[in-house]
Amino acid sequence: MAEPVVRYETNGAVAVVTMNRPQYSNAQNSAMTYALDEAFYRAADDDSVTAVILRGEGKHFSAGHDIGTPGRDVDQSFPRRAGLWWDHVGKSGGENRFARESEVYLGMCRRWRELPKPMIAQVQGACIAGGLMLAWVCDFIVASEDAFFADPVVRMGIPGVEYFAHPWVMGPRQAKEFLYLGERIDAARAERWGMVNHVVPRAELAGFTESLAERISAMPRFGLALTKKAINQAEDLMGLSSGMDSVFGLHHFAHAHNAEVGVDSLGGQDARSMRDARRGAEGGGS
Repeated sequence: MAEPVVRYETNGAVAVVTMNRPQYSNAQNSAMTYALDEAFYRAADDDSVTAVILRGEGKHFSAGHDIGTPGRDVDQSFPRRAGLWWDHVGKSGGENRFARESEVYLGMCRRWRELPKPMIAQVQGACIAGGLMLAWVCDFIVASEDAFFADPVVRMGIPGVEYFAHPWVMGPRQAKEFLYLGERIDAARAERWGMVNHVVPRAELAGFTESLAERISAMPRFGLALTKKAINQAEDLMGLSSGMDSVFGLHHFAHAHNAEVGVDSLGGQDARSMRDARRGAEGGGS
């Protein structure tokens, strides 16, 4: 029997949601997206759960969207949960991509951000592009010392990932540097920029995150839900929601431009070419 792409378990009042495609660095296909949604819905609906940990099995938290593994399922239909856009399958051009990404990327992340229980991202290794979106919907990020973060999609001619939270999670000037260069930043720098709450040794990551979640769980559940809603509303008043809407349009304009002037909507890039370009820009490395 195949391993589930997402595992769900509880430890007292804490639900632990684990992305489970370690052989592909937890790259996010649609099957994983909908499995994550089911897990988060389960945690929200369980009165015994007060806090949620999101983690990735294996060496890396998440290498981002699945743009090339054998499990890529971009042409498959799934029961839509995040909005009322029609199914993308069988549609062409911008209609296909806009309908799909409105659902599985921007729509799902917005849905998860509103889960009325505190969420902690437990990040080790790579947290790249679409992986950032998964971490950013969480209330806290705890990173191991070996964690690194990057959004290299400007190399595709695209202004950042679909859930465009960059100026809010790290500040406008840092966001520009992060995107203009497309290079990795390590966990210590991410903490200085305000994107990460805590950086701990890799061996202590799980224990530290679990302890944090348990301490949160001692607080009144409804009080935590209202506090989360209050802060999310304040963030939206600072432009987060409308900013994402505006950049989502630019994101899809970039895809359309690539398709019109080049070989495909990704500017001819794939996971390997993006990796090689980064290595060249950074002077080698892994």
